[in-house]
Amino acid sequence: MTSPHAATVAVARQLLAQLGVSLADLRAHDDTTAAGLPTLRGYLHHVRGAAGPGANRTYATYWDRMLARWGDRRLDEITATDIEALRHDMASTAVSRRNNRHGRHAGEHVIAAARAIYTRAIADGLMAPSASPAHRVAKPRRLPSHRRALTPDELDHINAAARTSGNDVILDALLLRLHTETACRRGGALALRVVDLDTDHCLVRLIEKGLKLRWQPISPDLATSLADHAAARHATTPIEPLLRYRDGRALTSRRYDHLWHRIGQQLPWVANQGISTHWLRHTTLTWVERHFGYGIARAYAGHTDTTGAATTTYIKADLHAVATALTAMTGQPHPLANQHR
Repeated sequence: MTSPHAATVAVARQLLAQLGVSLADLRAHDDTTAAGLPTLRGYLHHVRGAAGPGANRTYATYWDRMLARWGDRRLDEITATDIEALRHDMASTAVSRRNNRHGRHAGEHVIAAARAIYTRAIADGLMAPSASPAHRVAKPRRLPSHRRALTPDELDHINAAARTSGNDVILDALLLRLHTETACRRGGALALRVVDLDTDHCLVRLIEKGLKLRWQPISPDLATSLADHAAARHATTPIEPLLRYRDGRALTSRRYDHLWHRIGQQLPWVANQGISTHWLRHTTLTWVERHFGYGIARAYAGHTDTTGAATTTYIKADLHAVATALTAMTGQPHPLANQHR
């Protein structure tokens, strides 16, 4: 009696014969396909070129480490075990920072960086999705954030420390106020151009994660201060960066690092808790949610396009509602506030 497996094999052989294809042809095709895959060194520059600035900044260290280990291997010669081993190595040697979690973030970034490579290879038709070793390695479960809203006293102390130290207190005070009023991310502030400031309507245009764009209300005082800052520091053409050092150079993320390091030296609890610019976002959005509700807090955060529970489809707020919340928070009237009521 013929087994089901043998019968299946017989049918497959008969079909191949009808197609004029032999098992040797299939093996030769597989070998050719594998031989045609690029090495990691030969392919990674394509990945870097297709990645955005944020991905290049986040993954550069991990891609460089992968090149050092596997640069001469073809993409199909790197295994899930290789990636898992690198994850453990990077986690164990991660530099201790203020927000350190025993290398957990480094481990996550290793897997994300590897997946970025193989996602690109899959999109380019170099391999099947099931062949990606990076997607067979589980990412560590994301731990809950330890960030929280700052108390009014804590926020006052942080602002006082920024205004009384450093080599550019005007810039530092402006940065803290910008982030407190808008709840924007650091990347959104650094991306601001002269054209993104609308002083007539007291708005700034923010471009943040995923290139999401939104107009965010700001107080009249902040709008004036930003315009004066740009003019005083020679940001004149519309597409030039708005935020600048005193010598006219465009601001970089290093200013934030120096700012929080300096504040932490004056206020040890800031350093101990790892407080950073993103805590200002938590502080503002928590205040808005407590006083104006979840829908307006979502709009204030720029989360109106994100998916979530079905009810979030119906919880929306417009620019005027955000401006109204800003007015209540800053005590300054806004030209767009209350126009919808």
